[in-house]
Amino acid sequence: MTERTETALPAATLDQLFRTARTYNAFETDALAQALAHDIYELMKWGPTASNCNPGRFVFLTTPEARARLAPHMSGGNRAKTLAAPINVIMAYDLNFAEKIPFLFPHKPESKDWFAKPEVAMETAFRNGSLQAAYLMIAARALGLDCGPMSGFKESGVNEEFFKGTGWRTNFICNIGHGTQENLFPRLPRLPFDEACQIL
Repeated sequence: MTERTETALPAATLDQLFRTARTYNAFETDALAQALAHDIYELMKWGPTASNCNPGRFVFLTTPEARARLAPHMSGGNRAKTLAAPINVIMAYDLNFAEKIPFLFPHKPESKDWFAKPEVAMETAFRNGSLQAAYLMIAARALGLDCGPMSGFKESGVNEEFFKGTGWRTNFICNIGHGTQENLFPRLPRLPFDEACQIL
């Protein structure tokens, strides 16, 4: 039997990823290098998805012009902070993800047919795209950045503005940068284990 050599990450790393990480409403105004988008993706892409389907699609808005296209579709409470954030990411998913299955799942390329029904494609794309969006936020935190995910936006407007004529659909929006204390809510409670979990 091969001896397991894995060890838990240091406590400070776990704090950075989860325990002291926060949902930020404001960020330092310094621009971030566009190369960070590549760094985040190259880390998060290794997270698992069903049949390696990888339906997540991510649009990194890094310029004032790009943010101005998104802003009209954000709710009133989210518009100003979206315009001020260094990077906005449209967390999306591709309903046509199965077209990539022969590349992503080469040992069983015919498995693209598993997703031929629109309702199956939709469920798979949304579930696994959501997983990948979460991986992206954890990757950003791992690289020393902070996140501000938001669901207050007009989905149809974002889809029309950015994804017209494609199979891409918006899931949620996430601001990324170096967070500040401005408008930062006090730490909110979480459910205890016994209320959220079962061991059977």
